[in-house]
Amino acid sequence: MGAKRGLGAVALVFALGAWGGPAHARFTCPVTGGDLVFGQEAKVNSLDQHASSTISTRNIAMHVFEALMTRSEDNEPILELAERLETSDDGKVHKFTLRKGIVFHNGKPLTSKDVVASFNRYAKVGIERVILNNVESWEAPDEHTFVIRMKVAQPTFIEDLSSFSVPIVITPAENTEAPPLKMEPIGTGPFQFVEFVPDSHVKLKRFDGYKPNPAYSDRTGFGGYKLACLDSVTFRIVTEPGARVAGLETGELHAVEDVPQASVERLKKDPNIRIVPYEYFWIHIATPNFAKPPTDNPLVRRAIQIALDMDEIMEAATDGAYKMDFGFQQPGRRAHTDRGKEFFNVKDPGKAKELLKQAGYKGEELVLLTNKDYTSMYNAALVMAEQLKAIGMNVRLEVQDWPATIATRDKNHDAWNYHFTGWGTNTALGYLAVFKFLARPKPIYNFKNPDDTDKVFDALYEEMISRPTLEQRLDAFARLQYRVMENGLALPFGWLTKNQAVRANVKNFVPFRIPRMYNVWMEK
Repeated sequence: MGAKRGLGAVALVFALGAWGGPAHARFTCPVTGGDLVFGQEAKVNSLDQHASSTISTRNIAMHVFEALMTRSEDNEPILELAERLETSDDGKVHKFTLRKGIVFHNGKPLTSKDVVASFNRYAKVGIERVILNNVESWEAPDEHTFVIRMKVAQPTFIEDLSSFSVPIVITPAENTEAPPLKMEPIGTGPFQFVEFVPDSHVKLKRFDGYKPNPAYSDRTGFGGYKLACLDSVTFRIVTEPGARVAGLETGELHAVEDVPQASVERLKKDPNIRIVPYEYFWIHIATPNFAKPPTDNPLVRRAIQIALDMDEIMEAATDGAYKMDFGFQQPGRRAHTDRGKEFFNVKDPGKAKELLKQAGYKGEELVLLTNKDYTSMYNAALVMAEQLKAIGMNVRLEVQDWPATIATRDKNHDAWNYHFTGWGTNTALGYLAVFKFLARPKPIYNFKNPDDTDKVFDALYEEMISRPTLEQRLDAFARLQYRVMENGLALPFGWLTKNQAVRANVKNFVPFRIPRMYNVWMEK
């Protein structure tokens, strides 16, 4: 499979078919059956992948939906619902040929009309629709062909399109008129939706009509050859860490998303449990609201940066399961840079007080929007609040459940100043994806209107996605990271290590950006 020169292909596209070809024996399920119960730490606001960027949504929805492209195990772009991609010599036309014989969970065959309708919806409500800014048009010349035409050649477009942060998943055309967060979970994935009981669980079952990708022999990343060995998977919402540990020990839960560091050593001694840690899972971070005083003032944001002791915050948030490495790419990656480090973990309350005075701060309330679903976010907010009170700031914690914080962040810009979250999927996707949430046309983090966006940021972002060579793009990313830190556009604390765990009878569970339940089986 993969791209061919036909129309001429940009260099990135040649890698698309490089994993797990038919020369190897294809994966088969050693055992089938069973209902795996997964203990998920956060509530779910929706299964609408176009309109939700939350990890809790992604954990479930990526078993249901698929896209034209996704990422491999080593985070390279690969084809998923498409079997071929051809790109014109001038880089302005991308032609996808769809795999044949794919059906949706409602029994309808997949055609390019469904792809067009899904792209149309994403252009209206997709959280990361910025990736379509440079697209002139898309069309379906026949039922198995989908063509994207660019305004100008963009060497990073295919990498953007393969993002699994908020992917352009394909759903039946008649499903695409749904408003944001209301789209029915009908996809083409190996599992199909059964029920969603808010604050309790989401249940999926094996989709017997699923057609694995024959170009691969096994799963790779979110693509490849995927099989549902399990009869069903129940994602049970278990927000209290102790309850997840207890459920894992009793066998009520077969796998859990997060085990507190304080319980890890004890659980390692249990032969019925396997700990599967994932280092550099996300950057613990707080994102500022630029529309609400006092964080509309860059000097106030700078003062807050300078005051904070990130070691104290991360120790409290993670019980020591963290890396105090600076940068929006983890060490060892080609895009890792320490540009902007001078603004990080300064721990200078005296200088912070001086900056607050210069800013004209007069005790305005600073609202920290956090949640208890993700205990580490709540603990980080508690410590940050105390550190800022120590420099004379008037701080209030606003504690909601995780879906409510997302709704407040997006819809009520008068209710908060910092939102506590984790940047994991976007950082894992590489340098292009890291700052997408700050990019136009709709910055999530609430620039007051299009004219108030940070124009230096905008220019650097455009340079990063459009420069012709990798070296130029990486240089733009380094300068963009500096600008984010210099102007307080984001407030990183450190990197969290995620301790996932499974019962010993759960086989072939390998930690990744979401808990993948395909190609996983349970021994009796």
